[in-house]
Amino acid sequence: MRPAKPAAPPPSPPGLANTALEADADQLSQNIAAVLEFYEREEKKISGSQRILERLSEFVGRPAFLGITLIVVAVWIVVNVGAHWIGLFEFDPAPFVWLQGLIGLGAMLIATAVLARQNRLAGLADQRAHLDLKVTLLTEQKAAKLIHLLEELRRDLPNVRNRDDSDAVALQQSMNPDLVLAALDERGEAGSQVKPAAKVPGNVDGRP
Repeated sequence: MRPAKPAAPPPSPPGLANTALEADADQLSQNIAAVLEFYEREEKKISGSQRILERLSEFVGRPAFLGITLIVVAVWIVVNVGAHWIGLFEFDPAPFVWLQGLIGLGAMLIATAVLARQNRLAGLADQRAHLDLKVTLLTEQKAAKLIHLLEELRRDLPNVRNRDDSDAVALQQSMNPDLVLAALDERGEAGSQVKPAAKVPGNVDGRP
């Protein structure tokens, strides 16, 4: 006789599956809306001067700006050198002091615009890092709770042999955020206090 095939599990009701899909879609929409709301709120905090600097930094970061700069410098030099050979008036004779001053001023403005944008983005990165830390700690707490519930279920089931699991006991304890931050601070302070060993100078002939 052939062994009887195991009975297939009964199909789940379609209404329950649709409800689960709708719940997942709602949760995803809420997460996307929260992220978009965060960026919109941060965008509204930008002042007018900050917007001008960021637009300037975006423009100078394009390859077209490098090409325009090279063309302007080349035309500037050619016009002044040509005017010198023809005998006309040179508005910036060699060594092109005005050109050097304009390039220096432009470099200062570009550096200021780039640094202002980087400072704002660094602030956003810090906020995202803090949010990631909070989400990680919350996930760890949920995982510890799930392990605790599974361990209770295992002990309550009569057909499962009860055994001691030291790893499961340790994982049931959720992490304390204050202890984590204190450990990070101690490690950072210990790393900053480490100094390289001083070298003992020796004689030229190799004798100590």
